[in-house]
Amino acid sequence: MPSSAPTRPTTLLEVACDESGSEGEKLVHGSTDTFAHASVDVTTEAALATIERVRVEARSPATEVKASVVLRPQNRRLLDWLLGEDGPLLGHAHVHLTDKALHLTGRMVLLLDGESAAGPDLARRAEVLHRTAMRRLGRDGWEAVLADFNDVVRARSLDEAAASACALRTGLADLVDVAPDLPAGVPADSESLLVLVARGRGALDPIVPALAEVLRHWGAAGRPLWVVHDVQATLTDAAIRAAVGATADGSSDALEGISFVDSQHDPRVQMADFLAGAARRIASHVLAGQADPGLVHLIAPYVSARSTWPDAWP
Repeated sequence: MPSSAPTRPTTLLEVACDESGSEGEKLVHGSTDTFAHASVDVTTEAALATIERVRVEARSPATEVKASVVLRPQNRRLLDWLLGEDGPLLGHAHVHLTDKALHLTGRMVLLLDGESAAGPDLARRAEVLHRTAMRRLGRDGWEAVLADFNDVVRARSLDEAAASACALRTGLADLVDVAPDLPAGVPADSESLLVLVARGRGALDPIVPALAEVLRHWGAAGRPLWVVHDVQATLTDAAIRAAVGATADGSSDALEGISFVDSQHDPRVQMADFLAGAARRIASHVLAGQADPGLVHLIAPYVSARSTWPDAWP
């Protein structure tokens, strides 16, 4: 008698990934305020044809055409095509966006409040704190407080960690009405401070939730999944395990493996680079209040609803 259980599709789904804006665990006062991670499901042939069109229309002599080429003002028509209905990516690509300051706010709430902060309301608590702090202190003021937390976790010595912790405690005091437990959660003694530093190391990089989103999005198809990723030093075995563990819905069960390649050797990864670079630039302009409505509209179909972003995509 035939089994009534559904048969799992056996055709391997291979997606290529790249990121833009990565600075590891330095999340504020760096070069970028936004992190974008793109994943694409395109054939090598389609990717090669796209890259050749970009090279010809952009008049680029480069062997590896990077996102910066299509983001030049004179190549706007090319970017519109890449992202638009007639381009090669729509329906075959996905982007996870991260406002680094908001992401760091969430990590701070989790690490300072401990287990009491874990759970489904963590994102909501972080967003309320982030919005309130931005309103009261301005983005620069709030990022100065977040930088102190960032420096605690990334400190190279106990003295550095203690100095940053003292400044963090002072900065959080102005927000005690919306985050009453946070100032007290900043360790004052050396032993507790070292514990916080140890817990925080490896827990801040936004590439972990971004990879988890790749597994959720593409794993939902139910097909065996293979991820081809641009070489990324921060995607250690521990980071990959954390991403897999973050997908509680079981979508990561589809993952067969992850391989790393140099983007110049895989045109599909170059396609992911196009999308990640464009998404990061567009999103960064949104944060700065300098959004281009046309590009905001074009990137919208690609943006994950689970992005670490203050609002639904505009």
